[in-house]
Amino acid sequence: MAALKQLPILYLVQDNGWDISANAAETRAQNAFEYAQGFKELDAVSIDGTDFEESYATIQKVIKTIRKERRPFLIHAKVPLLNHHTSGVRMEWYRDDLEEARSRDPYPKLKNLLLKNDFTEKEINSIEVKAQKEVASALKKAIKAKDPQPEDLFTHDFAPTPITEEVGIREPKGAEKVVMVDCALFAIEELMKKHKECLLYGQDVGGRLGGVFREAATLAQKFGDHRVFNTPIQEAFIVGSTVGMSAVGLKPIVEVQFADYIWPGLNQLFTEVSRSCYLSNGKWPVSMILRVPIGAYGSGGPYHSSSVESVVANIRGIKIAYPSNGADLKGLLKAAYYDPNPVVIFEHKGLYWSKVPGTQGATSIEPSEDYVLPFGKAWVLQEIWKQEDKETLSIITYGMGVHWAMNASEELGMQDVIEIVDLRTLHPLDYPTVFASVKKCGKCLIVTEEPSENSFSRALQGRIQEECFRELDAPVMLIGSENMPAIPLNSTLEETMIPSTEKVKEKILEVLGY
Repeated sequence: MAALKQLPILYLVQDNGWDISANAAETRAQNAFEYAQGFKELDAVSIDGTDFEESYATIQKVIKTIRKERRPFLIHAKVPLLNHHTSGVRMEWYRDDLEEARSRDPYPKLKNLLLKNDFTEKEINSIEVKAQKEVASALKKAIKAKDPQPEDLFTHDFAPTPITEEVGIREPKGAEKVVMVDCALFAIEELMKKHKECLLYGQDVGGRLGGVFREAATLAQKFGDHRVFNTPIQEAFIVGSTVGMSAVGLKPIVEVQFADYIWPGLNQLFTEVSRSCYLSNGKWPVSMILRVPIGAYGSGGPYHSSSVESVVANIRGIKIAYPSNGADLKGLLKAAYYDPNPVVIFEHKGLYWSKVPGTQGATSIEPSEDYVLPFGKAWVLQEIWKQEDKETLSIITYGMGVHWAMNASEELGMQDVIEIVDLRTLHPLDYPTVFASVKKCGKCLIVTEEPSENSFSRALQGRIQEECFRELDAPVMLIGSENMPAIPLNSTLEETMIPSTEKVKEKILEVLGY
């Protein structure tokens, strides 16, 4: 990306030739300098990193060039490994280069350089004594410092968000009804008009296409390719770059084209994005939005149809939305933008255009520009009252599951005995609303598109069972996709794999004992 966009970045690689116990000859065919030769428009230089004069002069020259010509550079500095990588393993057990490495120790080389340039032994000793005193003083201070209290463990997982209440007009008079994908498009356009720091980038979102689902249509033309731009097929960059963007005050909205493509970016999402606030003691929350088109429909096949929310939900330190309709998507996008924390928004592809039979409910009157929907607020659809003379059921679901549940209850004519809770967000999750609905109804069914085993929904099932045990009339039940490794391309097998309105109807009748 640096070579492609000619970014003014200096990559400094200190190469000591070792991993832990594996050396360069065992683990690579070329070093970083040689590797960089394959990148057009990326200059590279290799230096002796133990030579102060060479290092200083080279870096000064390179930085001057980067600032003047605005392009990337890589400096490969060869250095010795003077100690071991880990104190748990003695280096003598696996290294036979210790004597050679010590001969390249930069510290005595620097002392000799100082002596050749009119420094005296006394002056050098004075510098060493001063440094030793500073280190000793810092060590003493660290040893005396109080340990954290146990309660300190539970701080700074998230930065406080200003978005705590639903505001704005959800259904303005005279507004048009629009499909779900357009609610997202209009929300981002409004944000980009209002906030110059807002960026949108990912695969195919820039240029004339505006996303494979047209979810960014016209935005590049309206805001320019410095704010809306395409990236390489490099999810690790797309996700990881948001850390640096956020650190300098930008607000990136990024996209991976399909949920199936999120895997290369998970390392960055887990290691950097989600932990930054916690590990910096609240100083560096990563303020970003990651949009993830998700779900199966229309024979997308094994590489375009997966549901991955269980994997992502196991990453602590991120917020997760999974809306079922356009109004919720717009309100949650606005909330995510003003939230200082990282947010993942799952957007079901089958709901984008409401072309899948039974998903017309995903279209919405477009909410007002100031409409904001806070995270952690579930929506009780088809609310019923507590009834002693009838069997009643609470269905807990999200995304496409909301439409399966709504259609199933309508086709069965059971709207008066079935309450549906649309979670809207998976983290934070509105447990009070879920528990209240389950306790009122006495029976519960969870509907998900994910394979049912070892999933987010299985965990929710157990939590409901634990919290609502005394009020339950039957075990909490669950319906999800079949537990197979992938979603087949063939339409018959795809339909067999995932839930549907018919399957949810059958499960409802089973739970209610019909």
